[in-house]
Amino acid sequence: MMARTLLAIGALVMALGVVAGALSAHAATAAAHPDAAQLLRTAVLYHFVNGLGIVAVALVARGGTRGSPASLGRSDSPWLVAAGALLTAGIVLFCGALWILAMTGHSMGPMAPIGGLAFIAGWLCLAVHALRAS
Repeated sequence: MMARTLLAIGALVMALGVVAGALSAHAATAAAHPDAAQLLRTAVLYHFVNGLGIVAVALVARGGTRGSPASLGRSDSPWLVAAGALLTAGIVLFCGALWILAMTGHSMGPMAPIGGLAFIAGWLCLAVHALRAS
């Protein structure tokens, strides 16, 4: 169940990444921040990279249910759950903060750095899962 949910979230995040990429090309010209184009490019890049991370976590979780020798362990691993949740939170916080800054010129304070920390923690959780898998 977790693998299916994460795969659906990852696919939706990737679809939204395509939309965000298309919108950013047009939105940057009317944005409030002078560096809006660069901020939006960064937001879209991180959106895609970490969206693929969510898909990867889902595929690892899905492989864990098959019992194959190449499996990376239990599909219900708390490390996988944490990885998926943290990568998703990072996209919302980090990318959202960059979009808000670019479009309004207003900083969201620590929202972007907290989102960045969520990205780092999510990838580390995936690494811990891989290292602890039997």
